Amino acid sequence: MLKYNYSFEKLEVWVKAKHFVKLIYLITKEFPEDEKFILVSQLKRASISVVSNIAEGTSRKSMKDQMRFTEIAYGSVLEIYCQLQVSFDLGYICETDLNNALLLINELTNKLNALRNSQEKRLRTI
Repeated sequence: MLKYNYSFEKLEVWVKAKHFVKLIYLITKEFPEDEKFILVSQLKRASISVVSNIAEGTSRKSMKDQMRFTEIAYGSVLEIYCQLQVSFDLGYICETDLNNALLLINELTNKLNALRNSQEKRLRTI
């Protein structure tokens, strides 16, 4: 596989977000067919949004823009959190899958907060 070396690939939060996408895809495989264009689509799009916004944010020259993309990624993680809770309540996912996802969500939100704090600190020193 041809691989490029972009700065975002070195971010632990991006690597975790990429694993999170895979987890969401695996979890949603078991959803009922009638949720294909509703919850399944929302969960997949939001998970892709997390990893994509982290990557896109690194391409921005201004620290303010970078922070904005980090905030969007964080918002997408919280969106997924809510959708997984609803999915569990509807019986679409088991408690084990929910707990595995919530552990990763906790890691992602902590790392995104740390990234944003770092960006904010750099912004203040400019």
